[in-house]
Amino acid sequence: MAIKVAKIAVSAAVYSIDRPYSYLVPAPLEDKLLPGVRVTVPFGKGNRRSEGIVLSVSGEAERDKLKQVEEVLDPEPVFTPEQIRLALWMRERFFCTFYEAARAMLPAGMWFSSGKRQVGDKQQKFARLAIDAEDAAELARHKHMAAPRQEDILNFLSGVGEAAVTDVLEFTHATATSLTALVKQGAVETFFREVYRRPVRASYEEPGPLTLTEEQTRAFEGLNDLMASGKAAAALLYGVTGSGKTSVYIRLVQEALHRGRTALIMVPEIALTPQFVEIFSSRFGDDIAVLHSSLTMGERYDEWKRIRKGQVRVVIGTRSAVFAPLENLGLIVVDEEQEHTYKSENAPRYHARDVAKYRCVRDNALLLLGSATPSVESMYAAKTGKYHLFTLENRYNAHPLPQVLIADMRQELRDGNGGAVSGLLRRELARNIENGEQSILFLNRRGASGLVMCGECGYTFECKNCSVSLTHHSVGQNLRCHYCGWSEPVPEACPACGGKLKFVGVGTQKLEEELRELFPGVGIIRMDTDTVARAGSHQKLLSRFRDQNIPILLGTQMVTKGLDFANVTLAAVISADQSLYAGDFRAHERTFSLITQVVGRSGRGDKSGRAILQTLTPENFVLKLAARQDYTGFYEQEIAVRALQKVPPIRDQMTVTVTGLDEGMVLRGCIALSQRLKSLAGKDELTVLGPAPAGVAKVNNRFRYKLTLQLENNRHMRDLVSGVIREFSADSQWRRLTAFADADPLD
Repeated sequence: MAIKVAKIAVSAAVYSIDRPYSYLVPAPLEDKLLPGVRVTVPFGKGNRRSEGIVLSVSGEAERDKLKQVEEVLDPEPVFTPEQIRLALWMRERFFCTFYEAARAMLPAGMWFSSGKRQVGDKQQKFARLAIDAEDAAELARHKHMAAPRQEDILNFLSGVGEAAVTDVLEFTHATATSLTALVKQGAVETFFREVYRRPVRASYEEPGPLTLTEEQTRAFEGLNDLMASGKAAAALLYGVTGSGKTSVYIRLVQEALHRGRTALIMVPEIALTPQFVEIFSSRFGDDIAVLHSSLTMGERYDEWKRIRKGQVRVVIGTRSAVFAPLENLGLIVVDEEQEHTYKSENAPRYHARDVAKYRCVRDNALLLLGSATPSVESMYAAKTGKYHLFTLENRYNAHPLPQVLIADMRQELRDGNGGAVSGLLRRELARNIENGEQSILFLNRRGASGLVMCGECGYTFECKNCSVSLTHHSVGQNLRCHYCGWSEPVPEACPACGGKLKFVGVGTQKLEEELRELFPGVGIIRMDTDTVARAGSHQKLLSRFRDQNIPILLGTQMVTKGLDFANVTLAAVISADQSLYAGDFRAHERTFSLITQVVGRSGRGDKSGRAILQTLTPENFVLKLAARQDYTGFYEQEIAVRALQKVPPIRDQMTVTVTGLDEGMVLRGCIALSQRLKSLAGKDELTVLGPAPAGVAKVNNRFRYKLTLQLENNRHMRDLVSGVIREFSADSQWRRLTAFADADPLD
């Protein structure tokens, strides 16, 4: 007699064998086993206990042909039918397993046996991976027999990104010894952070009436008409820095709530979340939830529950907030939509913008992309009619954009200035300090020096695990790899010849030291990964800068966007060339965007602003256009170049990456994949470039080679690429290699 059978997505099923597996439903579990609940099932030849997600239940098979479900883990479904459909869509779109897609949707603590917990100390120790997620997965497989608790920790951190150490140990049932062992191996790193149980402010000031300019009103009315149409729509709001895009967002949220809909506001970095929360909570009170990775497990779980129960109607968060379980969405805003942080680098390799599009189509909602420097892809979509385009050409306070000055660092060298601060910047900083005004300096390299080398024999210090040079950190006087976490002390002399060491290049630590020598006794705040970890939060440093009127804030990309301080009248890019020659087709776009964002931090209050670009190539057209804040001129030149190169948005790209411990085998595997792809696809529909080493060819002793595919990103081509990867992974001669695809690579 036919009995109930469940189709289940199993966590242990890797990409090459990922599909719904059929399991018998034991009679005692029939009432509990519903689509969307998690279960445990036996899987594989050894019947290893594995977690799974029920996709559907029916009566189709005979008892003796299938294994049985062991246990139901949830009293009620944690996935709605809509979320199951989203995970299935992501599986096909982003070359991931169903389970990887589903895992991204829930707060991390729900994937382990314990539930919510209270957090005591404000200063709490956190842990995160110090290696790539692929490398962590490979290491976890090796730990399965000898150190299963270390395996659990690696798998846990691969899924959540970072978590409080107490949560890591509680949710994995591991001991501190297991975690310490992984730290010593360089696979995990720990740091301290200040944590708050309630991410939303408990109190807030009532704001005055929200008044829009004529320009803002035109944009709002056009966008509101799209949102009220009852049909899915996508729009780009292109507005210069300081033009008041946030005010337009607020009015649209108000209208969405008035119609009984919900709204999601996405920001690219955690540092921007407190500012948005403060602005929106002053308007919407406790009708707001916050989702980002710096919250503790308990905070994330609490916020998720409030959203799931319909207790809030507005969510603010970073990339993973795109999965917030809001019902009846009316609006999704992706602020600073051009930022690479919206793209996940680990499986599932999704772009939040694409997931947001899917959700808006399903809910007939408005997707609004906002930026002062839209991605070339988004502007192209707007120019070709795929998106509606709205423009804010003027600053909200009618003040002009900052005056931009160029400092030629070649002339500085000729004049005998070998430091990181030009004479022009030194004079302008002194002027600001004298006037009691503030300055923001951007340098996209943390540490003290980018390279340590012997001045006599040329010896350089390279990571023992990765194909990169070690970065010098003056705090602790050590050399550190920013990829795998390996560190070693700086020796007194060259280990090869005994010669004197030279410190080449400038990082944020060295810049801070130089500024303190130039301006003794002047307050300086450095904001990078190292200082944020020690201070406890981005907000703590930014609050000090604002409340204590600290004269100088310097930092990495954390200081480039979203910061709105009325007393900042000077902004500077220390090395404007640094990202200009990165070697990929988006280098010009990233550089233009970064410079525009930094310049836009200045003159946002009643005082006029200035900005300084320090460069070795002042004649470069990208820098000239950025200095004029001429996005239109930049876009026209950039899209013409991309048309010649046949790169996005003119033609889509994918990458297929192969990793392994043996470089020769990795290269041979990549060649085999290339030949197979070429044999299956016509010349007109697919161009295969490579194999070529990845930007960093070796990370944590694993070599990485990739193929670049030029094609049309449609279902047919994704199926072709997926089939080739599954075939490759099933071939025993490549069993020591890992292959994966990225449907929308950003590097």
